Amino acid sequence: MHGPVARPVPPDPDPVSLGALSHVETWLFDMDNTLYPASVNLFAQIDRRMEAYVGRLLGLDRAAARAVQKRYFHEHGTTLRGLMLSHGVDPDDFLGFVHDIDLSVLTPDPGLAASLRALPGRRYVFTNGDLPYAERVLAALGLLDCFDAIHDIHAMAYHPKPDDRAYDGILARFGLDPGRTFFAEDMAHNLMPAKARGMTTLWVNNGSERGAHGHSPAFVDHETHDLAHFLARLVA
Repeated sequence: MHGPVARPVPPDPDPVSLGALSHVETWLFDMDNTLYPASVNLFAQIDRRMEAYVGRLLGLDRAAARAVQKRYFHEHGTTLRGLMLSHGVDPDDFLGFVHDIDLSVLTPDPGLAASLRALPGRRYVFTNGDLPYAERVLAALGLLDCFDAIHDIHAMAYHPKPDDRAYDGILARFGLDPGRTFFAEDMAHNLMPAKARGMTTLWVNNGSERGAHGHSPAFVDHETHDLAHFLARLVA
């Protein structure tokens, strides 16, 4: 049985109050390494499954498969997008395989759940994962009922963040005003298209792989090391 994840809470670089975000009516949240700490290392399991999938598909050993997998991730935003473009991979087959992982490393986070529910307006998950996986993760965290909807990779027509089409798609689907939308994400470069559309951005700087890649203060409005801590102070 896993206990609650310990939360080291260094001071946020720029504490902010809910009053300072009174213009916000919609809250978007990335999921992996954002709604739970990167330190639980859940994505390492997915990484290994992706390596295995690429190796099986292309007849490569583990090291070669990892190199291909990472190259597609860096070039296309997700390994899936690279495999679809280069090898015609069926997305459901890939996603079903790589998301068949152990979620017992996640534990319910009632504090985060309470803070999310206290945010005024609508709340959405905006993830490069798929809906079944997102629902499993959110259920494990006790957050499934905290959101109005999940916008997943299928809804993006397989154009993942930071592809501009992903952002335009979620804005259109839910009729969102980007100037009144807040977006929290652990991958700094995924904030650039959000800021370009007028969203208020939060970088969850918690040590995720390549989290700081492409970072610029030009498109990062706020920064935190711990989303739960940030939101708790925001709604206090």
